[in-house]
Amino acid sequence: MSLAVPQQLKSGDKVATVSPSSGTAGLLPWKYEVGKKQLQDAFGVKVVEMPHTLASYDDVYKHPKKRAEDLMAAFSDPDIKGIFACIGGEESMRMLPYIDFDVIKNNPKIFTGYSDSTTIHLMCFKAGVRSYYGPSIMAGYAENGGLFPYMESSARKTLFSNEVIGEVAQNTAGWVVKQYPWDDKSLLHTPRKLNPPMARKCILGSGKVQGHLLGGCMEVLDMLRGTSLWPELDKWQGAIAFFETSEEMPPIDNIIRWLRTYCEMGLIQALAGIVLARPGGDAVGEEYYSAQEEAFLKIIRDEYKLDLPILTRLDFGHTDPQFLIPYGAKAEIDADNKTFTILESGCL
Repeated sequence: MSLAVPQQLKSGDKVATVSPSSGTAGLLPWKYEVGKKQLQDAFGVKVVEMPHTLASYDDVYKHPKKRAEDLMAAFSDPDIKGIFACIGGEESMRMLPYIDFDVIKNNPKIFTGYSDSTTIHLMCFKAGVRSYYGPSIMAGYAENGGLFPYMESSARKTLFSNEVIGEVAQNTAGWVVKQYPWDDKSLLHTPRKLNPPMARKCILGSGKVQGHLLGGCMEVLDMLRGTSLWPELDKWQGAIAFFETSEEMPPIDNIIRWLRTYCEMGLIQALAGIVLARPGGDAVGEEYYSAQEEAFLKIIRDEYKLDLPILTRLDFGHTDPQFLIPYGAKAEIDADNKTFTILESGCL
């Protein structure tokens, strides 16, 4: 996959925070400040806000052009080496009329975020620039009681190094999706209780496959299907798709419909394999995990008679801690050993 690869971050670099979707950073600035401080303390970067990063919730909603201007300014500024989304939402696509793709193309630099930031990732992808699917300032870097070591290690390896990322280790410390109320300042530094580690599953396929990484949050991908951001079919050819779902816990029928549509588009047939994250959601549990997996099998294996490796319950997306995924990087699924390996460095 031919994407421009940004330079790695280093201690002392200036990085920007942006609010391309929701104005939650301005609504709950104390949560934002925890994420900012923990990012700076862990990696030695200097965080700067763009003009509308901390604007009011209503102002962020009402002015997608201003959000786009912040993003374009962050890419254009040679002193800014990386861009971190504050939080997701569902508003990023409203910036599309105001995006100058040449600005992104001519100023390749790190952009990272997840959930609704899938939109920004596909903007970068269209511009030919690698971006990084991973934690945001308020959901990830603002983790109660400090950064999770698993996430911090992945961020350091992916964004602050030019060494090959390699096999993505199993998370053995435990995981959590349930958030404390963000308006309760007394809990900002109280660690969340972790659930026991969860083993990966290979629900279909065998052997090893390799391909470039492309995907995101399934609800956001469905919003973007048919827009100018949607990658053409040849971009999916030979890819390892990474899919995840949000804390809204989309009904299983929705997932079935999305997958059936992707098969009718020829998208699933084009893939080398799929990695599926542990679903997000406070009430999510084994019943929902299994139902998602059965939906993938119902459509891909049973209806369309396809046999490609599908590795599930990985630690990315709407779960904590999460590892980072560099768009377009070559990766490998070993279905027999249930391993996932990123075969390139994240950055130059």
